[in-house]
Amino acid sequence: MRMMLIAGMVVAAGAAQAKQDLKDVPSVWNGLLNIGIANEIRETCPSISARMVRAALRLNSIQNEAEGMGYSQAEIDAFRKSEANKAAMRAEGEAYMKKNGVAKGDAETYCALGRAEIAKSSQIGRLLRAN
Repeated sequence: MRMMLIAGMVVAAGAAQAKQDLKDVPSVWNGLLNIGIANEIRETCPSISARMVRAALRLNSIQNEAEGMGYSQAEIDAFRKSEANKAAMRAEGEAYMKKNGVAKGDAETYCALGRAEIAKSSQIGRLLRAN
């Protein structure tokens, strides 16, 4: 009985130490995705600009959250620099924009999405400002 209890404690301790991949942490992934979408909108739409301080604060809060979950700076940097993660995030962002009426090369469609996000005060919209 005692051995089963000790074995259970060891298994529980191992599970507690195992960290999930940062791409599987919704607040991290979605936070970075929203920042990327907002950046794409502001780079393409001439009548919308970024709220750079808000974006920097959001990036900082994502960093702090990951560190608070036990991720090292090296792990965070590896996640951020991963080409596979960049490609997956770009694909997800492009799918979101397409679903919301954005057509590549048509700045007005980016502007329309940006204005809609600002109007509903979404996480993306809070990172943007209509000029």
